[in-house]
Amino acid sequence: MFKALLQSFSESADGSRGPERLAALRAALAAGNLDGYLVPRADQHQGEYVPPCDERLAWLTGFTGSAGGAVVLMAKAALFADGRYTEQAAAQTDPSAFERVLWPPGTIDGWLRRHAPSGSRIGFDPALHTPGEIERFTKGLNSAGIHLVPCENNPIDALWQDRPAPSDGRIVLQPARLAGETTAQKLARIRAALADERLDALLISDPHALAWTFNIRGADVAYTPLPLGYALIPAKGRATVFVAPSKLTAAVPRALAPHAEIAAPDALEATLEAAAHGARSVSHTSSSLA
Repeated sequence: MFKALLQSFSESADGSRGPERLAALRAALAAGNLDGYLVPRADQHQGEYVPPCDERLAWLTGFTGSAGGAVVLMAKAALFADGRYTEQAAAQTDPSAFERVLWPPGTIDGWLRRHAPSGSRIGFDPALHTPGEIERFTKGLNSAGIHLVPCENNPIDALWQDRPAPSDGRIVLQPARLAGETTAQKLARIRAALADERLDALLISDPHALAWTFNIRGADVAYTPLPLGYALIPAKGRATVFVAPSKLTAAVPRALAPHAEIAAPDALEATLEAAAHGARSVSHTSSSLA
């Protein structure tokens, strides 16, 4: 069913290319009227492990640790990593391109307050940060006159010419005898909780919660059998599971048919907009690291 993977410690990122990639990113930021950019380690699901196509931090800096981030300004750039990665960050990144900051005690907003001029416009990809994280950064930067600017398109994606394709890991069923409860039982418990909270729906963006709710497993990231995707569970009516249909083994649509529709991930936004009309509120569960 799954291929066992052991950590190899082989690195695909190349820190020696950091200066040239940093220069290309700065040119793209200048063209977009931005003075800087936030580059998190996280993908849109905020998981510890991300698929190769979302290793933006590693592509830019060469750093491949499982936690960290970077900030790019026109004259300076910094890589933030915690104490687990002190030696790794030093070995993988070019010190002429990136200042290495121990995080904590160093913070991204604190570094920006010291180095970004007042009036700076710092871009970020809204899909890669939690609302709590952006709220915290905004509070820390407003007093210094530094503004965060959401960007519709991530400039790194445009520069990353050999970016890997999105994962096509197969999604399979997890037997109820191993899961402990059926999907129907879990959905009933979720809907009872929605009723208690007077909520109209639950949005799932955490792949762990997606796998648990629908008794499925995937192969989209290393070391953890997770399917990357979303789900929208209304208090009444059928749920919708947003995963690439091509990744589903034949048994999955049959098992989910009584409970959920299957839709492509790019249909999520339109589905949410349609669901929002007339809804009181939608709860959200995610693997937030903020």
